Amino acid sequence: MNYFQHPSAIVDEGAQIGSDSRIWHFVHICGGARIGEGVSLGQNVFVGNKVVIGDRCKVQNNVSVYDNVTLEEGVFCGPSMVFTNVYNPRSLIERKDQYRATVVKKGATLGANCTIICGITIGEYAFVGAGAVINNDVPAYALMVGVPARQIGWMSEFGEQLELSDRGEAVCAHSGVRYMLKDNILSKVEISG
Repeated sequence: MNYFQHPSAIVDEGAQIGSDSRIWHFVHICGGARIGEGVSLGQNVFVGNKVVIGDRCKVQNNVSVYDNVTLEEGVFCGPSMVFTNVYNPRSLIERKDQYRATVVKKGATLGANCTIICGITIGEYAFVGAGAVINNDVPAYALMVGVPARQIGWMSEFGEQLELSDRGEAVCAHSGVRYMLKDNILSKVEISG
């Protein structure tokens, strides 16, 4: 075993866990889960069978990552945030064949206590504020807050809110990386060298 597993954690046979990952107190990982390298799963995390968690993700305490959720590399899931996988659940009606796929793209942040309604995609480096309810696709780099969530700005890959010029240009104050907004799509400006 090339990862850390707390003695109270349960990892079902068949689960794939990458090197240097850390599995903390009372975590349960189902046998079909695929977890990348350098992942941190906080206390009381549940990971379903049909789940993929990419390298260097951080899933904080009390998060359940249900079937049909994919987290790409470097996703941050804040404490007690919620994923769903059935749009209209009922205890008396079996709907396991109606799971909707949710994809969280590279580098996105999902704030504490936010809720992600199933069947959507959250773009690269998007930032979902604490307590927000996401019920539609989220563009890359978008800053989302509220219930239901609405976009209030743009975030850099470093995790700082961007101030756009009248021409739709912005520079991250911490990293110096430049961004350009065109047709309501924010892109990082690649410097050729």
